[in-house]
Amino acid sequence: MPTPTPTQTATPTTPTPTSHRIRVVDAFTDRPFAGNPAGVLLLDAFPDDTWLQHVATEVNHAETAFAHPLPEGADADWALRWFTPATEVDLCGHATLATAHVLHTTGAASGTVRFATRSGVLTATAHEDGSLTLDFPTAPLTEAAAPDGIAQALGATPLAAYDTGRQVGDLLVELADEKTVRSLTPDHKALVRHSERGIIATARAENPSGDYDFVSRCFFPRVGIDEDPVTGSAHTALAPFWSERIGRAGLTGLQASPRTGLVRTELRGDRTLLSGRAVTVIEGELFA
Repeated sequence: MPTPTPTQTATPTTPTPTSHRIRVVDAFTDRPFAGNPAGVLLLDAFPDDTWLQHVATEVNHAETAFAHPLPEGADADWALRWFTPATEVDLCGHATLATAHVLHTTGAASGTVRFATRSGVLTATAHEDGSLTLDFPTAPLTEAAAPDGIAQALGATPLAAYDTGRQVGDLLVELADEKTVRSLTPDHKALVRHSERGIIATARAENPSGDYDFVSRCFFPRVGIDEDPVTGSAHTALAPFWSERIGRAGLTGLQASPRTGLVRTELRGDRTLLSGRAVTVIEGELFA
C-alpha cells in the first residue's frame, strides 16, 4: 500500500504594506514641543475615508492633514483634508500651517500655495524669515445668550457669548480677565452640549503693551479633543472680536494651553490672515 502523500498546505502570506512618508509638525511655534502638533501626509490621491480616519486615530494628535497635488489648471494647487482622532473637520488652521511648512521645507512648493478644502480655497504664503501666513474666511460673530449651565461646565461666568457661525461652529465666550482664562478647569463632558464644535474662552491680555493682545483657550470634546493646544480657526473669530474692541486690524493672540502658541492676526474684512511659524519634530514611514 503506498504511503500517503502529506497534504501540501500553503503558507499564509501577509500583504506588503504601502509605505507613506509621515511627519509630525508643531505649528504656531518656533521650537519643538510647543504649539500644536499635527500629522502631515503628502499623498498621490486620497485613499478611502476609513483609511484616512484610521491614520488620524493612530497619530492621535488634534488633527492629521492629508494633501495631494492637483492637476495644472485646477483652481488650487493641492487638495487638503483634516481629521481629528474621531472625525473629519471643515476647517483647521494649525494643520494647514503644518502642511504648508512641509511643502516648503521639502521643496514641494514655494511662494503661495492654494489649498482646495471643505471651506473653499485657502492660501498659505511663505516669507523669507521662515514664517507662514494663512488666508482664511473671517468668522461672523452673532451675540447670543450664554447657554444654561455653561458657567458651571466651564468653571467661570461669561461676560458675553457669541455664535461664530456654521463654518467654525464654536461658542466664543468672553471672560473677566487673563487669570480667569488661564485657571479654567472645565467639565469637558458637560461642555459637549453647549456648541456645535467647541468653546473658545478669551480675555484681553493683562499687560496690553506686552507680547500679545489677548489670550484664549479652546475646548473641543465633541470632536475628540478636550483642549486644543493652539487653534488657528478659532482666531478667525477672535480677530474680529478683539480688533473691534482694541481698535487695530493687526493683533497677536496667545493661546494659553499648557503647550502655548502665538498667532498673529490681521483682519481684512471678510478674510483674516493668520501668521506663525512651524517646526518638524518627527519624520518617518507609515506602513499601512
